[in-house]
Amino acid sequence: MKIFVTGAAGFIGSHLVEDLLSDGHHVTGLDDLSTGRLSNLRVVAGHPGFRLVQGSILDEALVSELTAGCQQVYHLAAAVGSFVIRDRTLESLRTNIHGTENVVDAAARCGAVLLAASTSEIYGKNMKPGLCEDDDRIIGSPLKSRWSYAEAKAIDESLIDAYSRERGLKAVIIRFFNTVGPRQTGRYGMVIPRFTRQALAGESLTVYGTGDQIRCFCHVYDVIPALTKLIAAPAAYGLAVNLGSNEPISINDLAERIIAATDSASVVTHTPYLDAYGSGYEDMQRRIPDCTLARTLCGFTPRRTLDDIVAAVVNDQEASRSAVVAS
Repeated sequence: MKIFVTGAAGFIGSHLVEDLLSDGHHVTGLDDLSTGRLSNLRVVAGHPGFRLVQGSILDEALVSELTAGCQQVYHLAAAVGSFVIRDRTLESLRTNIHGTENVVDAAARCGAVLLAASTSEIYGKNMKPGLCEDDDRIIGSPLKSRWSYAEAKAIDESLIDAYSRERGLKAVIIRFFNTVGPRQTGRYGMVIPRFTRQALAGESLTVYGTGDQIRCFCHVYDVIPALTKLIAAPAAYGLAVNLGSNEPISINDLAERIIAATDSASVVTHTPYLDAYGSGYEDMQRRIPDCTLARTLCGFTPRRTLDDIVAAVVNDQEASRSAVVAS
């Protein structure tokens, strides 16, 4: 097939591109390289079935041109990361709302099947253990920049739902719960790569807030096969689907586990949210998904444990550090 991937040079996007090419598809990727990196795609550089275009999903004409003739569209491009949302809120809103509208409209016009990335942020402060796709959203004040990402993604989901009902778009929405693995950086607030970098450097691991927050982390290698199965599953069209693990851990325990995995002399320090993010930030204490729907639709069952994830990130960062020293 001819496939279009937005955010192709990103963490998840680059792994997806590799998988699609290995299956024999022709892939066109789009990325503005604001958070994506060309180095993420070095494995497929020069591949005859792959073309990367540097540009923005805000460029309506470009998105329309690259979507034309494609059978599938994976929309992964977005402004992501706590610090990006905090520091560039207006730009992030435009990217995540108007950019998504461009991609959704182009997919509908050319008859492509769309898979669109959403987020567990959708659920906001709902702390129910085992969040289901139809659970209520509990969101803080729209005047707190913390919630602008969740609000934008909610608009995206509503937009996709409307296109599905009114224009016949075939689409599935994926709500990612902390996908982690090689190539992810801690530069934008992602906690496991950030802790790993600090531990390997012998620095203190900085925990924001109390560290009692509960999260689940899923390996990107378990997520990618689910994406390609769900976009090909008509039963998934018109639905939002959680993808994540059911292995919860507190952020404090995560920090200690990474210190042990790296054999580091680092210690854990705590920083108040106000100092780290400013007054516009709130956090939620627990976020654990129920992935029964994904298991029903495509057999999704994460095989890799949190220890596997930590080991993969540690190995990835150690290899990057060695490459820098060698150069």
